[in-house]
Amino acid sequence: MKIIRHLREITEPFTQPCVTIGNFDGVHLGHQQLFGEVVQRAVRNGGCSVVVTFDPHPLRVLRPDGIKLISTIDQKIEQIERAGIDVLVIIPFDKEFAATSAEQFVQRILLDTIGMTELVVGYDYAFGKGRSGNTEFLTEKGRENGFPVTVVPPYYRDGMLVSSTKIRELVSDGRMEEACRLLGRPYQIRGEVQVGKRRGGREIGYPTANLQVNQEDLIPRIGVYATQVICGGRCYGGVLNIGYNPTFAEGRLVAETHIFDFKEDIYGKPIRVNLLAFIRDEKKFSGIRDLAEQIGRDVIEAQQILRTSSKNLSACCAAEFDGQR
Repeated sequence: MKIIRHLREITEPFTQPCVTIGNFDGVHLGHQQLFGEVVQRAVRNGGCSVVVTFDPHPLRVLRPDGIKLISTIDQKIEQIERAGIDVLVIIPFDKEFAATSAEQFVQRILLDTIGMTELVVGYDYAFGKGRSGNTEFLTEKGRENGFPVTVVPPYYRDGMLVSSTKIRELVSDGRMEEACRLLGRPYQIRGEVQVGKRRGGREIGYPTANLQVNQEDLIPRIGVYATQVICGGRCYGGVLNIGYNPTFAEGRLVAETHIFDFKEDIYGKPIRVNLLAFIRDEKKFSGIRDLAEQIGRDVIEAQQILRTSSKNLSACCAAEFDGQR
């Protein structure tokens, strides 16, 4: 997949491009319906499939406190590439660009720069100043300029509307199995392993890999989760606590994962942690012994969850490694 991070990199229109536009936070199953439609139509027309998105997410600019994102830009890129898209155009979004009208966006960017010959959008998508670029507007523009517009209807899974808003709600509630069904994969956090207090192995008997948690990001329900950890080209089971360590009165939000059957030094190395199932709320223990005993019970429960989901988890790992090649 070709990635374009600024419109000035496009020196000439693409070949018969079928385009979709959106923020695509989470790149969930609903978004994948759009991408499938775009790829199919591009192949049928002998052209290329193009996704246009924005970074940062427009609401991060227009309402900084108004949204918690499911995915980073890197995660978004990975998932869009897996959908078989030919070209990803990432438009830098700022307040100046926010003033672009829907009319200008269609003419200058989609038609003149990209050379769009066909457009696919979600049923509820709108863009441009004042969100005036809705499906009715786009359909009319298509009639005026000779490009067909396909509006993809809402997509439901297990009776739930698949949407970024719904997935944020599920993650915030710790309903990871349901979030996974709408995403088409487990909800994931990732980052470089940080040096922590080092008490996990020495004092408690369960060493942990610690990730920094950004309060501006989507924070899952505070508590303990069964996890799948991707590190160094391999998958491991694990149990994660995301919370404030009330037993030690730290008051700082941390994500600590104990990785099963793992003894390597991975400080400063990247890991990915799939949150599979919520086990329990975080609580304060009277001391290290009580905490260690509870972690032992958490490990047993997490291992049981991993055993019952082993087939699906193997597929998740295979997809992760494919995306890193």
